Amino acid sequence: MSRKYFGLLSVMLVSALLLGACSTAAAEPAAPTAAVAAPAEEVIAPEAEALSGQLQIAGSTTVQPLAETLAEAFMEGNPDVIIEIQGGGSSVGVTSAGEGTVNIGAASREIKSSEMETFPNLNIYTIAYDGIAIIINPELDIPTLSLEQVRGIFSGTITNFSEVSGPDAAIVVVSREEGSGTRAAFEELVMTYKDANGESVTDPITESAILQQSNGQVSTVVSTTPNTIAYLSFGYLSDAVKGVAIDNVAPTVENVKNGSYGIFRPLNLLTNGPADGLAKAFIDYILSDAGQEFVAEDYITVK
Repeated sequence: MSRKYFGLLSVMLVSALLLGACSTAAAEPAAPTAAVAAPAEEVIAPEAEALSGQLQIAGSTTVQPLAETLAEAFMEGNPDVIIEIQGGGSSVGVTSAGEGTVNIGAASREIKSSEMETFPNLNIYTIAYDGIAIIINPELDIPTLSLEQVRGIFSGTITNFSEVSGPDAAIVVVSREEGSGTRAAFEELVMTYKDANGESVTDPITESAILQQSNGQVSTVVSTTPNTIAYLSFGYLSDAVKGVAIDNVAPTVENVKNGSYGIFRPLNLLTNGPADGLAKAFIDYILSDAGQEFVAEDYITVK
């Protein structure tokens, strides 16, 4: 064998060995540089049970329009829910809730101790506060009255507007009927005072007062009847009537909140026992930020 042929054979042998080593190395998988976690299973929260059913609410005509607005928004988000709302006055709301003839009663005043004795299972949920304004026919010009003057007018001891810096005209008093939460609150906040002996006294509203069954009717009568004066829920104030300042403080939500206007009362929803089911869901909605936004449009929020 020639030296040249032997050298060529050696080169071919080395090349074959190198190729075999490379093939072996390529066949072995590379060791992982780091552990790769398996993908976590997606956690799916259980869907909230859809609300359905029917609620019946009855009572205060002051609470009624607010409740209707809130019910409309609640039903829009819960299409399988039906909420029926009726008026009748706060006393009707207390009795209906206490007897369980409705799911929720409405009262635009404090609940009396005698009512709690009759219906000890009543639960009270304050959803808003409402101011009570003294209103007059828009043709009258009486910018302010004292609380004592208002009491005198509605008790019948002041009978002419000239006695309170107004025109020489006989006063026509308009009031809510017995059983009205607005009337009960007005009697407590305006007509009740301490006498010389420190005893609590409530002057009765004059028997000559024109009685109306709702805030809306009060507003209509005062707006269309000359020389009339009445009291009205803040939620019903409009340009059709004129609000009178009390001791130079205007009847506004801002003045109630800052403590300068003191004629206001709670708006309550009532249930027989703690609210549960659909009634609880509706009340929780009213007390939520979303519900209180509706309250703030005409009334005073509880938050």
